[in-house]
Amino acid sequence: PPPPPPAAGCRPTSLEELARLYEAHPEATLIAGATDVGLWVTKDLRDLSMPLFLGAIPELRRIEEAAGSLRVGAMVTISDLRAALAPRLPGLADLLRRFASVQIRNAATLGGNIANGSPIGDTPPALIALGATLHLRRGETRRDLPLEEFFLDYRKQDRRPGEFVEAVTIPTEAPGLRCYKLSKRFDQDISAVCGCFNISVEAGRVAAARLAFGGMAGIPKRAAAVEAALLGRPWTLATIEAARPAFAEDFTPLSDMRASAGYRLEAAAALLVRAFHDLQGHPVSVLEVEA
Repeated sequence: PPPPPPAAGCRPTSLEELARLYEAHPEATLIAGATDVGLWVTKDLRDLSMPLFLGAIPELRRIEEAAGSLRVGAMVTISDLRAALAPRLPGLADLLRRFASVQIRNAATLGGNIANGSPIGDTPPALIALGATLHLRRGETRRDLPLEEFFLDYRKQDRRPGEFVEAVTIPTEAPGLRCYKLSKRFDQDISAVCGCFNISVEAGRVAAARLAFGGMAGIPKRAAAVEAALLGRPWTLATIEAARPAFAEDFTPLSDMRASAGYRLEAAAALLVRAFHDLQGHPVSVLEVEA
């Protein structure tokens, strides 16, 4: 086994070194872009006694293209991810335009946004709607699971001691994907509600639907009851209106400083209406709509 990391931390330079260190020292703190963990120190005054800095591992920064998907390393920044997705999934790229600020997007990583387990992270709802696959590693053992199964409860994930996020495989054949963020500011703000819609329509009826939301529960979560209310039915505003009560079956949101529970339920349903109009080619973005 490797020697214990010094108090000042370690900077592994390969996946193998990271895997050995973290398996031997699962109490260590993994630091990617530090846009979240850094606040633990500056705001909460925590002592990170055993940090592992991930910035020197080239394998974690790779984006590899396969048929119909991208395998994205955990240390790929939001800026680099947005550039890779823009020609493939413009709806998701538009959402990432509103992720914090340019400086944060240049530092924050996809793996960090997933692994911190926040119920209001902006990438998990979109990745869940796409059916993304998460790749985890502990020592020499690797395992894959649907991203939606990674989130178990508030700040609790299906991640074993010494196990880390290695990459995410993102399907890119989803022309109907639409992603919307509601927040008080256009950027540099946390979502009150984030809704992502991956809907396929054939012969005027909903053939497939994956809807996922952030800010509506203790974890980013699919709207299974709403999906069931849409499947096989005509893709019309009447169908969407009939599905509206299903949102209360899927979610019991909290009220907090960003939004009330009632607002969140109404807003989530309104975002589905927005997706309908968006897919009809109507302008819905605040950057496009004019009085």
